[in-house]
Amino acid sequence: MTRRRMLLGGALALCSLSVALIPAGTLSAGQATPIVAVDADDIGGRVTSVQGPEVGVWVIAETTGLPTRFSRIVSTDDEGRYLLPDLPKASYSVWVRGYGLVDSPKVTATPGSQLDLTAIIAPTPQAAAQYYPANYWYSLVDVPPAGEFPGTGESGNGIPESTRTQSQYVNSLKASGCSVCHQMGNKATREIPAALGRFESSVDAWTRRLVAGQAGGNMGGMLGPMGRSRALRMYADWTDRIAAGAVPPAPPRPQGIERHLVVTNWDYAEPHVYVHDAISTDKRQPTVNANGPIYGAPEVSADKLYVLDPVRHVASEIPIPLRDPETPHASRQTSQQPSVYWGDEVIWSGRTNPHSSMFDRQGRLWTAATIRGPETAAFCREGSDHPSAKLWPIERSGRQLNMYDPKTGQFTLIDTCFMTHHLQFAENDVIWFSMVAGDMVGWFDVKVYEETKDERRAQGWTALVVDTNGNGRRDEGYVEPNDPVDPARDTRFRAGFYSVIESPVDQSIWGSMNAFPGAVVRLVPGAKPPATALTEIFEAPFGNPRAAVQGYTPRGLDIDRNGVVWTNLSGSGHLASFDRRKCTGRLNGPEAVGQHCPEGWTLYALPGPQFAGVTEHGSAEASYLNWVDQWDTSGMGANTPFAIGNGSDSLHALDVRTGAFIVLRVPYPMGFYAKGMDGRIDDPDGGWKGRGLWASSGTRAPWHIEGGKGQRPKITKFQMRPNPLAR
Repeated sequence: MTRRRMLLGGALALCSLSVALIPAGTLSAGQATPIVAVDADDIGGRVTSVQGPEVGVWVIAETTGLPTRFSRIVSTDDEGRYLLPDLPKASYSVWVRGYGLVDSPKVTATPGSQLDLTAIIAPTPQAAAQYYPANYWYSLVDVPPAGEFPGTGESGNGIPESTRTQSQYVNSLKASGCSVCHQMGNKATREIPAALGRFESSVDAWTRRLVAGQAGGNMGGMLGPMGRSRALRMYADWTDRIAAGAVPPAPPRPQGIERHLVVTNWDYAEPHVYVHDAISTDKRQPTVNANGPIYGAPEVSADKLYVLDPVRHVASEIPIPLRDPETPHASRQTSQQPSVYWGDEVIWSGRTNPHSSMFDRQGRLWTAATIRGPETAAFCREGSDHPSAKLWPIERSGRQLNMYDPKTGQFTLIDTCFMTHHLQFAENDVIWFSMVAGDMVGWFDVKVYEETKDERRAQGWTALVVDTNGNGRRDEGYVEPNDPVDPARDTRFRAGFYSVIESPVDQSIWGSMNAFPGAVVRLVPGAKPPATALTEIFEAPFGNPRAAVQGYTPRGLDIDRNGVVWTNLSGSGHLASFDRRKCTGRLNGPEAVGQHCPEGWTLYALPGPQFAGVTEHGSAEASYLNWVDQWDTSGMGANTPFAIGNGSDSLHALDVRTGAFIVLRVPYPMGFYAKGMDGRIDDPDGGWKGRGLWASSGTRAPWHIEGGKGQRPKITKFQMRPNPLAR
């Protein structure tokens, strides 16, 4: 919709809502057939405005008449028709939202009704832009031009000397900055709240807001790589221009199969906590836990698993135990300055720090969580005869492992020497872990543990050693990371995994190195790990003249059934594939230390605008993780890769055949920010209704979600119908 069209329509923006509410099975006078046929559990009709049928706008139905708040959202088709299918029995508020519009008044309706709605054209561009995704607003940030780099420090341009390029600066804006924890560009961040106080300048206001609440220490520290004073001026200028009326470009409305999407939201958890990640099934076998509860892990904010039963629409919680009751708190307990939302209240008080979970084939839930204090057991340390400790002893670690069995309601607590983070099951029931803060990779063999009940025997870990002498094996001695490569010796790399996955093709283990420019890393355990484990490092294609497109900062990582690795380059704003089969040179030897296979990379710019003045291919989108739908749980095809759109309230599905993205947007409530996702098949014979994608709102600030304080984290289900009116 053009700006001229919005302004012309604005004069009629006060048009009243026109509603035709007709019970299912009845017809209005003179109407031969209903506009949209509905069943007893549907609501359907047409959306029009003063300009005619409204195509590609959303119709939202929400109720608080179930055990937890519930909403379902669909898009209109190319004639402005819509159908909300399979609504639980309740009374709903129904309204229209869309780009170029302002929300229509809410109408009360019940399933089985035909309901025609009148959309309201936005009276001004500013009014229309209030519904735009956060990354569109964030793209208005005026990034320092390329000529200001390299930085010259506080006595010069204010950018640290270590920030050598504009790309590094953009990386700090997104992948290593504020976007890691919450959206940047939503209403809560693009405006200075009046409750913060009165200040002489917006720089002073930003200085104050960045030390508010329990995360204040972390937020202030995010400005380091950008230069504190320079970054404060940049953010102050951004909010000042928005306050003066600046608006971003308009996003496109849903197109094509994007209009087939059905989005369902449920509230769960508590308003003061955040849920880092949620899980619905086993990635290897997505029929596990069919129709069962979804489990969310709240990291440092609480000592519970939060649970959503999507069949009965019931939210609940399960306390997580500790092995050592003296385990310290995992979060900062005091605020430097009061929060606008919570004052001096301590809202995060967790000790167990549950981060991520995975189901096994038996329907048991395995979670990276703390069970003890930071000191490791004796078998982990120097002098132990444990095979891994002999090569790499560990004195301290911050998170271990637990297993919850829904059938018994019991937890099993497992001590790991290494720190756990993200986790994934291999086909042989070995769990592999990422360790973003470490120099190693760890594993836990579930079968060995079940046979022996010996947590010591079931685990191992290894350093990341590259075969730089090219002899095809791991040698006892190796060069350390800060030393020059020696062609006669192997080399240990410092590359803690952020994400981890097993290849279904050759059982190698892949991880992402979340750094600038970062890398994807391949680990081959060998016959007797850790002594036989060898590593390959493939750096992101930044600064390599042989690379077709420049990109940096891998964060998430997954793999398709063909062994092609997919990662979101969260700094540059791409989804990327790495296909090792395309490498033309040697994969070991002294030259195989990172930039030796740019031909293996293919990059796809994520949807949305880029920052002004940034000429790289990519976008201002901040993508936390990515995922590959190996088993067609989405209905969009096996091996469809997805990037999570943390700045855009969405999931981005890539059509690999065309290179185009399909945007699965959550338009209500604004603020959908997932950190993980998965797909489940509840009924293999149930068509589109028997499968779907699941994600949790993972923002650390649920009070930034549309509606403000009191909003609870959400579980969101994505389903693709064969057409926009399918029941």
